[in-house]
Amino acid sequence: MPKNKKHQFPQEVVDNWPEVFKDIEINSVPIEYLRSVLIYFKDGNVWDVDIAKNKEKTLSTGEIEESIEQLLEEYDEHIRNVDFQLDVEKVKRDITRRTKYFLKKRK
Repeated sequence: MPKNKKHQFPQEVVDNWPEVFKDIEINSVPIEYLRSVLIYFKDGNVWDVDIAKNKEKTLSTGEIEESIEQLLEEYDEHIRNVDFQLDVEKVKRDITRRTKYFLKKRK
């Protein structure tokens, strides 16, 4: 799987907030902004790694990142594609909140 490849958001994400998401290139996404990771295997199997469920199990974001990284490395030759499902509402809330904070501090 290629490393350091830049990606655009999927159209359904862009449609949620086009003025922000349409021109963004993605290098990495913090784990707290992911809902799940869908792993598509060459044999047709699909694994859905539910980030929220892992957080409920009191795993830290570092532990979740590490386990996903290990999983992707271990099965790399069998993986066809990986889709990261973004929690768009959380991204929107955080960007809005941080923008308001930044603008208040600039006055």
